[in-house]
Amino acid sequence: MEHDSGQPGRHMPHERQPAHPHDHHGRMIEDLRKRFFVSLILTFPVLLLSPTIRDFFGWGPLIGPRIDPFVLLFFSSIIFFHGGLPFLKGLRGELQQRQPGMMTLISLALSVAYAYSAAVVFGLPGMVFFWELATLIDVMLLGHWIEMRSISGASGALEELVKLMPSRANLIRKDGSIEEVPVDSLKKGDPVLVKPGEKVPIDGRITEGRTTMDESMITGESRPVEKGEGDSVIGGVINGESAVTIDVTKTGKDTYLSQVIDMVRRAQESRSRAQVLSDRAAFWLTIISLSVGSVTLITWLVLDKDFVFALARMVTVMVITCPHALGLAVPLVVAISTTLAARNGLLINDRSAFERARDIDAAVFDKTGTLTLGTFSVVNVITDEGWKPDSVLSLAAALESRSEHPIARAIVEKAQAGGLSLTSPKDFTIIPGRGAQATIDGRNIMVVSPGYLREKGIIADRPLMEAASEAGRTTVYVIEEGEVIGVIQLADTVRPESREAIHDLKSMGIEVMMLTGDSRFVAETVADDLGLDAYFAEVLPDQKAKKIKDLEGKGFRVAMVGDGVNDAPALAASDLGIAIGAGTDVAIESADIVLVRSDPRDVFEVLKLSRSTYRKMVQNLFWATAYNIVAIPLAAGVLYPWGFVLPPAAGAIAMTASTIIVAVNAQLLWRMRGKLRERVR
Repeated sequence: MEHDSGQPGRHMPHERQPAHPHDHHGRMIEDLRKRFFVSLILTFPVLLLSPTIRDFFGWGPLIGPRIDPFVLLFFSSIIFFHGGLPFLKGLRGELQQRQPGMMTLISLALSVAYAYSAAVVFGLPGMVFFWELATLIDVMLLGHWIEMRSISGASGALEELVKLMPSRANLIRKDGSIEEVPVDSLKKGDPVLVKPGEKVPIDGRITEGRTTMDESMITGESRPVEKGEGDSVIGGVINGESAVTIDVTKTGKDTYLSQVIDMVRRAQESRSRAQVLSDRAAFWLTIISLSVGSVTLITWLVLDKDFVFALARMVTVMVITCPHALGLAVPLVVAISTTLAARNGLLINDRSAFERARDIDAAVFDKTGTLTLGTFSVVNVITDEGWKPDSVLSLAAALESRSEHPIARAIVEKAQAGGLSLTSPKDFTIIPGRGAQATIDGRNIMVVSPGYLREKGIIADRPLMEAASEAGRTTVYVIEEGEVIGVIQLADTVRPESREAIHDLKSMGIEVMMLTGDSRFVAETVADDLGLDAYFAEVLPDQKAKKIKDLEGKGFRVAMVGDGVNDAPALAASDLGIAIGAGTDVAIESADIVLVRSDPRDVFEVLKLSRSTYRKMVQNLFWATAYNIVAIPLAAGVLYPWGFVLPPAAGAIAMTASTIIVAVNAQLLWRMRGKLRERVR
């Protein structure tokens, strides 16, 4: 089968640019850290010098006479303009996008508190809110710092794709000499030599030689693919046992891998900005703050109270409406859940995608290396009359003991596991792209592919010939002195954990499907064995992302689980991309979550943890905002006719209690540690 295939070619330098966002992300985390510690240090003198704190705790005699209010204004101004700058910038961004959220609420409370308190210092009758301002900035900076550290927003997927390609190629000159040249200097039509075990440097077509190639990293095909003259090859695949010459057919952006790179980039750039729960709560609190604050000011003015009193009530309402706990409600849960996940081998790259995991209703698995081990194992030995299976397997294993081919290793491992003795072969010879032969105990023994029999016109008994076409099996023939004596059937081994993983996911109401580049027969065999709801076979990388989009178009919220380069676009395009940790770096970098243990059962654990995390977020947002139901009316002065007005200090105590409850509730998520499976690998 011909493929449009690719590698970055001479455009490689441009493909490395996506690494820069990671540096930006790191600088943002460091900036928040510095601003937090600077603000925290300056908060101590603000607390010690604030009249409300001194009077409430009776610190006056210990600290001494009250300090000039301009000193408080000086420290508070540094905290406001230095520590509050990220929130003020965030306010501008949210207003430009017409999406008021947490930044709007925080900035509104900070600006009102600072402007009003500064006006009081300069003569306006009233009470300053400097200590509330300082502690609010500290808590919000801490929350956003924790949040940023829990997000691995930068993706190195594109750079990892480029790393798959060799940088040099063996160019064949007109005089027949071989010259090693940079891959990006190759042009269409250039002849290139690919030696055994080397990666194919660029897309091309074989003009000389025959071999097998491992395309599993690119197409998902678990079996080595036979290649001969006229066959297309994909840049990045691994050549097998024989050298071949290829003519370059595509370069630069036209190559297959470059197209995969572009698809990953587009999928990542098209990922919508998730609206976190705290932003939603902040939006409504912003509306409440503005509405109740304005109503409070107007109501007291209508009731003929003086402007200073009405303004003080409005400011108190707007400051209290922004609870400290709201800044920690989500980040604390996220920090604990990401740590808990990491300790159980579940690495969260994208926090917003992890939050969306609770809504997943379809899990799509890649086959090779995910549901299966991606390695061959012997599943059956069929023999001609007069031969026993162990005898045929022993001869084949003796011959294959001199080969490093994946099929050879599987045959030798099967013989060793059965305790069979192996005779040392003589005159071992590779038959390029077809198998191998050797002399064993004076007899000529061959282990070859069905293609070799067709080429040589060798006819075997009907049961042996039919074995070659059995669904889902790779077959090799064992020949003694020109006569077929047996067939060895091999198959990709299903992971022992896959059945339990699929059972657990179905128990959550999730449909389980499989997406693979393998043939329909192989896919059907695995799907029937595991009891999958659906499968998609013979799907190339450029089609995998489309399959995911098709499922999403039907209303499914899709989690894609894979481990190869061929899965990268689908991982990036899905609602939740989950990479098996033993897979390629590009699959890991394209994913939202990485499973370190390469255990498909951990997909269930991820979704279970996501749902528990979401419940904790909802609970924390309730505790972070519930006190407002009581505090806001009291701050507005609804009990003023009965002689009670909520003091700012009392509001601060309520905020502190709310923060403590949120912190304790988040810690309860650690109980999930006992519920996550403890497995011995």
